[in-house]
Order: sequence, then C-alpha cells, then structure tokens
Amino acid sequence: MSSISSVILQATSCLCGGGGAMPLRQLQQELQERCRLSEGDFIYLIQGCPQRFLLVPEGHSYTVVGRTSLRLCTPYSRGGRCDGSCQQLHLCRFYVFGNCRFGKGRKLCKLSHDVWSDHNFRLLREYTLHELKENKLFLLLLQNDPQLLPEVCGYYNKGPAPHGRCSFQDSCGKVHLCQHFLQGHCKFGQKCKRQHAIDQHAQSILEQRGLSREIIADLPTIYRNVHHLSAAAAPASPAAESPAAASPAAGSPAAASPAADSSAWFCKAAQTDETEEICLHFLRNTCRFQEKCRRVHFHLPYKWEVHDGSCWSDLENMEEVERDYCDPAKTHSSDYQRVDFVTMTLESMPVRRLCTASSVAKPPHYSLTTQWLWYYRGERGDWVEYGQPDEKQLSTSVTSQTLEEAFLSGTSEVPMIKGQKVYVISFKDMYQRHVPKHKTKRRVCRRPRFVSQAEVARLVAHGHKRCG
Repeated sequence: MSSISSVILQATSCLCGGGGAMPLRQLQQELQERCRLSEGDFIYLIQGCPQRFLLVPEGHSYTVVGRTSLRLCTPYSRGGRCDGSCQQLHLCRFYVFGNCRFGKGRKLCKLSHDVWSDHNFRLLREYTLHELKENKLFLLLLQNDPQLLPEVCGYYNKGPAPHGRCSFQDSCGKVHLCQHFLQGHCKFGQKCKRQHAIDQHAQSILEQRGLSREIIADLPTIYRNVHHLSAAAAPASPAAESPAAASPAAGSPAAASPAADSSAWFCKAAQTDETEEICLHFLRNTCRFQEKCRRVHFHLPYKWEVHDGSCWSDLENMEEVERDYCDPAKTHSSDYQRVDFVTMTLESMPVRRLCTASSVAKPPHYSLTTQWLWYYRGERGDWVEYGQPDEKQLSTSVTSQTLEEAFLSGTSEVPMIKGQKVYVISFKDMYQRHVPKHKTKRRVCRRPRFVSQAEVARLVAHGHKRCG
C-alpha cells in the first residue's frame, strides 16, 4: 500500500471530484484502483481519519463526506491586517468563488490569488492538502468553511410556497432552496413547490456576490454536504444513534462478514478498536480474569504497535517513542524507527498506541492510569499547558484535568478565560479561538504525561508494599 498520507490525499481527491461526497462502496472501488488498497486498509483509513472523512448513514450503506478544519483568514479576506502567524489561508475569497473581477481585468486584486505562497503552502502541507488541485481544494473549503457561502433561508422553508415566511422574497440575500431536499428526504420529490435547484433570479444574485456559474450549479450538492457536516458538528443528543446502530445491516449476523457488507464491517471494526485498553489490574498483578480478560495485558501503561499488513506487532524502543510522543513540540519520534505522530505511521505502515484508562475516569487512588495533559501553542510558538503560567505569567481558567473531563464527557466546546479575554476551546478541530471576534486562533494538543519503565516498577512495588 502507498503511504497513509498519499492514500488520504487520493481519497480526498476522489471525494472532491465527486462533488465533495461519495458512496462508501464507490470510494472504496476508486481507491482500490488507484492505490491497490485492501479492504482492511480502507476501513483503517476511513476509521482513523475523522478529521478528513465523515460517514453519513444512507439506507443500507454510507456516504463519505470530505472534511477539513482549514479555513480562510477572515481579517485578511476582508482587507484587514494579519501578521501571517495565523493558522488560516491568506486567499481572496472571490478567487475561491472562481469569479474575482480584479483578477480578470487590468487592475490587480489586493488580495492573494497564490494558493502556493509560503504561508499557504506551509498550512496545506500540514493538513496534507498540498498536492490537491485548486478546484478540488476550493470545493473542500466551500463546504467546510461556514463563512464562505450564503446561508439557506430558514423563513423560506416555513409557511406556504412560493416564498414561505420570507418577507424579502426575491430580494433575499440568503439562498432559497428546499431544506428537506438538502437533507435528503423531501417526500414531494419533483412535485415539491419549493426550489430543488438554483433558478435564474437566484443565480444572478449569487453571481453578483462573486460566485461562478460552475459553483452555483453545484450549490444544491454542496449545501447537502454542508448540512451533514453541520449536523455532525452539533452536540449529539443522548438518544442519538451511533452509525453502527443506524445501519440496518449492522445488527444482522451477516454484517460481521466483510463480504456481506463492508460498511457494517467498518462499524464493527471501529467499535472493537475503540474499546482496546490496557488492563490496570494486570499491571498490579491482580487481574482475576487472566487470559479471559477483555483488556490488553501488558507490563507498561502504554503499548506502541505497528501493522505490517497481516498483524499488529510491538515497536522496538517503546519507551523512547513514548518519551517523544509525550512532548507536544514533537511531530515524530527521534528513534531510527521514525514514527509520524500526525499520521500515526511508520513509513507506510499504520501505527497505534494502546494505553490504560484516563486518570479522570478512575478514582484518585488508582495508579498507572494515563494522565492526559492539554496544551495550546503560545505566542512564541512554544507549547503551554493549560492552567500553567505563560511568558507573561498569565494562566488559563481551565486546567488539563477539567479539559480532559469535558473531552471524555462528549462536550464539543469549553469556554475559557485568560487575563481579561474570553476564549472557546473546540474539540472538533482542536483549536482555541478568541471570543467574540474569533480572530486569534491557536492550536490545541493532547498528549500523555511520560512514565518511564523505572517509575512503573516503583509504583507497582509501592502498591504491593502498601497492600501487604
């Protein structure tokens, strides 16, 4: 198989070539033709990259929607100043729309049309989008960046046709499209009295706002993808079904067989991998289940494994890899076995890290749990742990423990105060944003506290001594 980053790029290219989304089986077939991808590798890829791929239940299978947390820099695109330290693209939004009037005339546009500038290329490479063609990159941005496209009019979808309760009617600045059609379940079909396509009047308004005719023609599909992405970003209700439960085939006996239904097999594989956890009782030599225990038995609270195409096997120099991984400034291990912590690969082979339960999920007296630490990137590019003072001796109102508790509870965002400013920490894209202007955007990182083998042995011995 090609490298993971290369396959991710190919999958993203396929999705953008298909309008930003594609049926799961079709994507699998196209990738198998391009990359000689096995079914197991395909499942591992889609499962392991939720930041790039969103699975949406569609009947007996799934649709895969292209995802990215990359955005256009709002101050820059509005003609404001940005010192270039932000983590957003510096591009003219009308160039992304495909219809910048300055780019076509003698007068040059004041904003950049250079997708591959030093600033932009650094970000595109970080997001593994640097080899994506411009038109496909722009499509990905359009369906993911909520600030680019005009909203679908909610009032248009309420009340009697043709304009619903929209008082602006034909002069409305929002898009008039049937909301049920965009969500994929309009029961009236072609007989629906609301628009399922962009009419000529709406097209002229959208063209005046800078959108090209090609993009306007694709808007219904793009808005459908936007709906799926927005729904996935919203906090899930307790009664919401998981993708596995939503699939009619997932509960059937045939679903356990990859040949019967690859999408159902995906759900089964995802559930199995997520529950793998190192047994705390085995570490203390107190596991009464022994070989029947559902958890992993290992002598350390962490375990690094590499998949060679047939099975998972232990990495060499595991303690050194763990030491590097615990440093938020490092994106790969310094050992001769160079593990990429961003793509979790060793050369082209998938890598995974198993560990014990989070320390906040167990009582305080439990030893050898995994203490997760949360960091944000400081003004000088260094990583600062939440709750600890920065270079100006300012501390955040939240700590690693409060963030870890919120993260495990399923919360999508956490408000935070630092000095006189209010921020929001998003677990969806792992960024910290300034409220209310959202101009300041900093990366967030979650890494474990390093525990050496010597410390593990000391804690185990201390536990036996205390119990004896």
